[in-house]
Amino acid sequence: MQISGNTVFIPGATSGIGLALALRLQARGNTVIVGGRRTDRLAAIAAEHPGLDAVAIDTADPASIATAAAQVLQRHPDLNVLITMAGIMRAEDWHTASGFLATAEATVTTNLLGPIRLIAAFVEHLASRPDATIMTVSSGLAFAPLRVTPSYNATKAAIHLLSESLRLQLADTSVQVMELEPPAVRTELMPGQESSDFAMPLDDFVDEVMALVEAYPDAHEIQVENVKFLRYGEARGDYEQVVATLNRLDPHAAA
Repeated sequence: MQISGNTVFIPGATSGIGLALALRLQARGNTVIVGGRRTDRLAAIAAEHPGLDAVAIDTADPASIATAAAQVLQRHPDLNVLITMAGIMRAEDWHTASGFLATAEATVTTNLLGPIRLIAAFVEHLASRPDATIMTVSSGLAFAPLRVTPSYNATKAAIHLLSESLRLQLADTSVQVMELEPPAVRTELMPGQESSDFAMPLDDFVDEVMALVEAYPDAHEIQVENVKFLRYGEARGDYEQVVATLNRLDPHAAA
């Protein structure tokens, strides 16, 4: 993915990493469309940042994805980058069904079915562009589990292998598959995470991501230094220690 000259759609960009990345990409000469459920927030973002387009989308709703995709492609037929940013992270207790089932189902719908449906809505268009990118968003927790978020961990592990598989299948097209693997970042993904001492400052994270994309435009995985402790525990041979350390830390240590 080139760092500039793209038309980029980012569902899940009304706050946190998505919004910060949208603003950095716009500043680097990209046309950016942000998506989200909160129409009041979308309107405010568009007003605050001239040139930034906004489209309402609920990635847990197939009909909403279809409607938003049609709007985006009508207004931006040169779209060549999709960043599947939208996601949720919630604590669960699997000792009883009431402690996890509804949350687990919502997590799978948003974090796994959402990206799958988004890719389905855009992949044929992207393949028609001469230089296109699908950027998926997994997590350090795809590679080492946090005890309190089983379904989140599982969906992000699934996104990792989905990305690996899509890269193989789409190798005969113009579509690059790039996986962003955040560590814990100071956002509102979970309560208290925005002030966690263990989480990476948002600006630092996005600055490092932009630098990595610019330096390695053909990279398969975008990994800031903070995520490599989790990402490579198994390869280093210290996976058990990584999991133990992770789960002794703050609950938001590796979102």
